[in-house]
Amino acid sequence: MFTKQRPEATALPREARARFRDGLDTATGGWSHGFVQANLVSVPRRYADDLRRFTVRNARPCPLLDAVGPGRFTTGLAEGADLRRDLPAYHVWRRGQLVARRTDVVDLWRRDLVTFLVGCSFTFEPVLERWGIPLRHLEQGRNVPMFRSNLLCLRAGRFRGPQVVSMRPIPADLVRRAARLTADMPYAHGAPVYVGEPREIGVRDLSRPDFGDPVRFEAGDVPVFWSCGVTLQEAVVRARLPFAITHAPGHMLITDRRVRGTGEIPVRRRER
Repeated sequence: MFTKQRPEATALPREARARFRDGLDTATGGWSHGFVQANLVSVPRRYADDLRRFTVRNARPCPLLDAVGPGRFTTGLAEGADLRRDLPAYHVWRRGQLVARRTDVVDLWRRDLVTFLVGCSFTFEPVLERWGIPLRHLEQGRNVPMFRSNLLCLRAGRFRGPQVVSMRPIPADLVRRAARLTADMPYAHGAPVYVGEPREIGVRDLSRPDFGDPVRFEAGDVPVFWSCGVTLQEAVVRARLPFAITHAPGHMLITDRRVRGTGEIPVRRRER
């Protein structure tokens, strides 16, 4: 079974980034099939070492793809990309409080910012679709629902907090297939961390996600939870840093790196 492909699915990463730079504000689930997507977190340099240690200690929810800075806004993951402008939406934080939602942060960029790019589960969604696993949030035109869980991360300095998980309703007879397909993609969080009763991991109401949108279950679906890169954002927010910039949940950097099921993220060949 194959899902009918949406127009944004065939957009090359550079085309998608150009549209976001021009002001398109949209969740990136379903965009640029076959390419790796990444969460973004930018913090002042004085906090960067501890935040890097946090990603190392919590590699499943925070698989580190790149760290750049201080002050830089380019990455080898995406040729010609400007990390200040080429995501659809950003959140700006001051002492743990969300103070702005922006489609670019050029005027807020600082010379001391270090930027971390970590993997995203949107990367593996086209693989699931290709193998006949429906994705309800895309079918319903919504952002994937994300929840704070009771699964605690290992602390690093002032950074701590719960693991954030994304949830997808999956037909019960396809859960094993979904787990096998994603297990080989640790750079996109790997296999699910939990399947079944949400309360067991501290999720009380699937209709009220902490981030993203609620989704409708179909007959035979069960909730399947994957680690989520918003975990890193949550740790930064709880640390109450004087200043930080993150992606808006679900609004990712689309990189030039192609998806492979081997755990590797090979560099895309440069087009002539």
